[in-house]
Amino acid sequence: MSAGVPGRTGRARRTVRGARTVRAPRMARGPHAVRGPRPDAVPALIASACTLVGLLDIAAGVFPRFRHSRMHTVAEVLPGALGPFAAALSLSTGVLLLLLAHGLRRRKRRAWRAAVILLPAGAVAQFAYRHSLIGVAISLALLAPLLRHRSEFEALPDPRSRWRALANFVLMGAGSLVLGLVIVSVHANRMIGSPSLADRITHVLYGLFGFEGPLDYTGPTSWTVAVSLGALGLLTAITTIYLAFRPEHPAARLTEDDEARLRALLDKHGGRDSLGHFALRRDKGVVFSPSGKAAVTYRVVSGVMLASGDPVGDVEAWPGAIERFMDEAKAHSWTPAVMGCSETGGEVWTRETGLDALELGDEAVVDVADFSLAGRAMRNVRQMVKRIERAGYETRVRRVRDLSEGELDRIRRATEDWRGTDTERGFSMALGRIGDPADGDCLIATAHKADDDPGPHAEPGRHGESGPSAEPGPHSPYGPYGDLKAVLHFVPWGTDGVSLDLMRRDRSADPGMNELLIVAALQAAPRLGIERVSLNFAMFRAALARGEKIGAGPVLRAWRSLLVFLSRWFQIESLYKFNAKFRPRWEPRFVVYGSSRDLPRIGLAAMQAEGFVSLALPRLLRRRRTAARPCAHAVAERGVRAA
Repeated sequence: MSAGVPGRTGRARRTVRGARTVRAPRMARGPHAVRGPRPDAVPALIASACTLVGLLDIAAGVFPRFRHSRMHTVAEVLPGALGPFAAALSLSTGVLLLLLAHGLRRRKRRAWRAAVILLPAGAVAQFAYRHSLIGVAISLALLAPLLRHRSEFEALPDPRSRWRALANFVLMGAGSLVLGLVIVSVHANRMIGSPSLADRITHVLYGLFGFEGPLDYTGPTSWTVAVSLGALGLLTAITTIYLAFRPEHPAARLTEDDEARLRALLDKHGGRDSLGHFALRRDKGVVFSPSGKAAVTYRVVSGVMLASGDPVGDVEAWPGAIERFMDEAKAHSWTPAVMGCSETGGEVWTRETGLDALELGDEAVVDVADFSLAGRAMRNVRQMVKRIERAGYETRVRRVRDLSEGELDRIRRATEDWRGTDTERGFSMALGRIGDPADGDCLIATAHKADDDPGPHAEPGRHGESGPSAEPGPHSPYGPYGDLKAVLHFVPWGTDGVSLDLMRRDRSADPGMNELLIVAALQAAPRLGIERVSLNFAMFRAALARGEKIGAGPVLRAWRSLLVFLSRWFQIESLYKFNAKFRPRWEPRFVVYGSSRDLPRIGLAAMQAEGFVSLALPRLLRRRRTAARPCAHAVAERGVRAA
């Protein structure tokens, strides 16, 4: 157990460099152990059973041959396959069971209630219409474990919005269209004529809205197809209307009180983690320890409760905040995960929760006292900086509180315009705003270049010296942002450090702007009382570094080759090489997760949170969202450090 960090006993611990794993010991079955599935496995088993029943119901409703096969002796007694509208009812029930299975797997209380109502109704209908004891048995066989293990289905609803109604309409509509084409096509032997694909699509669209289409069939098949298509359209309409008019539960956001409490914790303990200040992003939720001395901030993305960095506050109180985090995840059946925690944070997370940890990459930290442009190792950076300075570029490094509102507004507009993507990026290592009055200790490094001399008042300073800048105007020779060419924004890391938030530059500026501003910030650091600077995060740095050395094995070389290939789309190798220019020390960062099967889902959620994968509507169709607490000085500028 780490000194000074309280922990729970009874946990088995195994630590591996690069892949830290801590698992709670499994209880061996004794001679008196109750046989059968573990209670925590019941939701998944019931969901699988609902999925199987739903698929059989859909097959019985869609395929005529299936309804007359040997399998039909089982399928005809499933819930929904009864009465003169057997095909439509079977199809509708199958779709509903498939939708219900997802909620049951996630332990949702509402899904449990719906299943408890649906299954007895199906059993009664089977006995009333078919006098089928087999149908009653199937329904009750699913109902019994639901009632016995009802305590396993306590998950609360997810944060939601009206956009889910639109998403449901699009997805259900597309699924109904595809399924409708299958229904229309499987009756080809009873179809009159040889209609084209366009005619079939037209018939399906008419049928989904309850109208008669251009196709015709012999016998009662026309009625069967029409009722089936109408049932699909009705399901789409009902589910969409329900999602559109149900009460809204917005996602968690930091309140003014939450932010004030977090800032108080950062004032006392902010020097422990370089990512601590990013907990103040206002699109995150927060849970505090019972003592209020520690907190964990998070965002829920695609059912994953994603925390970032270490808990904020006193390390002695971390277990209490982590326990609250896990309780919140369990209450909503969210998948808990942590991105970018430190080695100490990873050890506490794994010990307190039984989760696993894997090394994700390394953070580059430069100690100001050790930094110098002298020496052969820094020759490339030194030459690049000198070349840019000779081209007429100057730099300024100042605290946010020392900038005028006019200059801050110009910087905000420039960074937003220079972002280069429709999607705003950033989560774990991005603050999401520039120039808020509450963030006066943040640091801004700017690069300027005056192509023409507009007068004596436009002379910029060098490496941290303050001076009036050339203000842009309608006829300014400097463009819409004056002589501003590049911006770096840093957030506080305790009282003696800063952590890089975003890097932006004018695309027309000379190469090397980021190197110039990082060197300027490091050289101005002593004057500002800064002793350490955290730069970019380099994913899989250890694999890239070891894979290019002599003696690297074939597996490590293959892994490095894959990372280099992926660097065409994601800045993996380029960020590592960029960071290495400044001769930093490397601090490992970890991802904490529940099980290996959760990793793809966590990875997708992390990419969504960071803005690399966007499932949002196009910009033209998006409504402008107002901030949770509007501030005249806060402009959204999500700039992830790894972008």
